[in-house]
Amino acid sequence: MQNLISEDRVIAEIMKIAAETLRAPEGKVTPDSSFVRDLGAESLDFLDIDYRMEQVFGIKMARHFFLEHVEEMYGEGAAIDEDGALTKNALTLLRIRYGEENLPDLSNGLDMDKVPPLITIRSMADAVHSILATLPEHCPACNASQWKTDDGTHIVCGACGEAAPFTNGDDLIRSWLQRVQDETGLFKN
Repeated sequence: MQNLISEDRVIAEIMKIAAETLRAPEGKVTPDSSFVRDLGAESLDFLDIDYRMEQVFGIKMARHFFLEHVEEMYGEGAAIDEDGALTKNALTLLRIRYGEENLPDLSNGLDMDKVPPLITIRSMADAVHSILATLPEHCPACNASQWKTDDGTHIVCGACGEAAPFTNGDDLIRSWLQRVQDETGLFKN
């Protein structure tokens, strides 16, 4: 389905959210800013950022990072070893998810604590767009196919006014992990 909210709009909104939440000067926040390294975000800040994104876009962000879902789905130690380092399979997933060119510093034995600084405004926008891309063809309330956005960030049915339903972030991650597993067999014993 066509995405009714442009990538530029999503990035602009997340940049605004980051500047407000982290009290960073707007000129310091760019699409490639790392929330942690460049803007000083701490783990609790991500809860506030996620909440604000949910309010702005009418979506439900993932409550857990995809590596936590790997551990849940494929067992303890599947993504993070007993020393807190990423497994070879976790590094492969990071490369698949974010692209090799965006993660030049990935190496075997990378400490899990080095992952949060990799999250940028652009990668967060990608997560939002992934959720927005789950917009169904037809409104479940009235079966119309008349999605619209009047304010530029909230999608509603043009026929009945119902808010658009989207797959939540955690379900989307689990679905993605299952697809990757089916295609690659990364976690087969």
